[in-house]
Amino acid sequence: MPLRFLSEFLQSARLCVFWFTLGAIGIATSLNAAIVVTLTPSTPSPASVGMIVTWNAAAGDDSPGTLWYRFRSREAGGSYRVIRDYGPLNSLGWTASDHEGTYQVEVSVRNRDTGETAAVSEIFQMNSRVTGKSPVINPTLHPLVFLYSAPACPPGNSMRVQFQSAGGMIQRTPYKNCSDGKSMNFYIAGLIPETKYSVKHSITDGTTSTDGPTLSFTSGILLPGLITPAIVQPPSNTVTVPILLQSTLFIPAFATDLSGNVLWYNPTDVTTITRVESGGYFVGTIEGGNDTSLEVVREFDLVGTTLAETNVARVNEQLAAMGKRQISAFHHEARTLPDGKILVLADVEQILTDVQGPGPVDVIGDMIIVLDSNLQVAWTWDTFDRLDPSRAAVLGETCLGSGACAPYYLAADANDWTHGNAVALMADGNLLFSSRHQDWIIKIEYQNGAGSGAIIWRLGKDGDFQFDSTDPYPWFSHQHDPNFEAGSTSMLLVFDNGNTRIRLNGGNGNSRGQMIQLDETNRIATVVMNADMGAFSQALGSAQQLADSDCHFEAGWVADSASSTGFSSYSEEVDPGGNLVFETKMLTQVYRSFRMTTMYNPN
Repeated sequence: MPLRFLSEFLQSARLCVFWFTLGAIGIATSLNAAIVVTLTPSTPSPASVGMIVTWNAAAGDDSPGTLWYRFRSREAGGSYRVIRDYGPLNSLGWTASDHEGTYQVEVSVRNRDTGETAAVSEIFQMNSRVTGKSPVINPTLHPLVFLYSAPACPPGNSMRVQFQSAGGMIQRTPYKNCSDGKSMNFYIAGLIPETKYSVKHSITDGTTSTDGPTLSFTSGILLPGLITPAIVQPPSNTVTVPILLQSTLFIPAFATDLSGNVLWYNPTDVTTITRVESGGYFVGTIEGGNDTSLEVVREFDLVGTTLAETNVARVNEQLAAMGKRQISAFHHEARTLPDGKILVLADVEQILTDVQGPGPVDVIGDMIIVLDSNLQVAWTWDTFDRLDPSRAAVLGETCLGSGACAPYYLAADANDWTHGNAVALMADGNLLFSSRHQDWIIKIEYQNGAGSGAIIWRLGKDGDFQFDSTDPYPWFSHQHDPNFEAGSTSMLLVFDNGNTRIRLNGGNGNSRGQMIQLDETNRIATVVMNADMGAFSQALGSAQQLADSDCHFEAGWVADSASSTGFSSYSEEVDPGGNLVFETKMLTQVYRSFRMTTMYNPN
């Protein structure tokens, strides 16, 4: 190892360690601890850019206790970034997909019972895939994702890649800034299986553009067993947002074009994709049963490489140190914020006496948690501190009654009190929280991390706004995915499941896609659009305004005796007047769906 890397490692370690290499294996032990840890890559250095290298850590400890592992990496001369925070998993799939260089991968091992730690790191060289002056394209582990590699371009310029099948739509990656002497690498995704594509890159200085040579490749085969959507109403000829990604509950999430051709599927073990992020990234959660160390939130890329990951047990360690309540599971919402932080929604469980029933009752609320770029807790908001627990769930839901709770531990049944299902960052830096079982959308003072967490207002029946409407029940209820138009703090979109309204109407009625104009000063809400979804979606759903001012709504849980699951889902696009212009049907439940311009652009 070059001495400068050894010096940097020792300076950054919290404990003094001995560090040396045996071939491609790093071995470390702490001076005062019994832990000995080794770190071994699945392939020896060097490897080509984008190749997945599995790092396996093995640790021995003379002391009894549970060993946890944390993985970090950095490019030579840079700062470490946590990829997976402390947890029980001792291996990690890793790669450098942007450019070649010298990288350092580190594993730290901690005995949870004794507090002893040890760490070891390895230097790994990633080489360019470009050997001359011509670009190359290579398959990845995902059959519908390819890696395009181009020679270095002049600093100050930027590059993107364009690809198209014969007669198909033109797709483009985002621009990347050129780096002096480094190759340029792009994942190519949004491909119809077993189809020939042409691909080329373009370099621009902001004024003029220069194209590279045209290459061709054929996409791979489709993952078997996917349930594809049926097109109920085809789109118009002027489609501006041509991709539909559906985050299903029981099969891998997948994306299609509006003719139903599969373009991508989730290659990971992520249970639910909660958000699609710009640049070809995704955030989701993994259900761990009753093991909080396996209840995970993860950010990953198009190929499935983990970029950031932590677990409930690790977050609970931090919450305990901060004097805050423990959480049971991540659920419903996880997303990145513009400043690089990750926001996640979690369950909080408390026994309350004579509050939501006689004697002790297990009550489940929610906690909003914001993690910094190294997955450490930076900000929290707890419903038990901010809402009145004597206002029980509007329809009296319990976990056994609704079957929709994350794991809970304190009683055989629990009151599903708030059932948060979405959190969004508003243009003014505050948060918008959807509480399904309170029939409320709540604005929270976040101020981009500097806020007190105070409730600014509650929108919904018995909240802080009046509805300007002649509708006998204008309020949304048991709603999903409220969010504002881009840059706006007044035009709200929401999927109104309508459970409370429909129950009060004797079980009659449909879910609605709503646009609501808010006058925050005078606390007046006015319905701008009330699109009838044509069916009652008793749970799930999403709402999204498209670039052409149409709106996309997901009715994710509709009873259907013709479906083998007993339920279907409908993805619908409506025009500004609420008229249906496109619809698909899936013979399974869909948690959320997203319309995308390309696999890199969520609208």
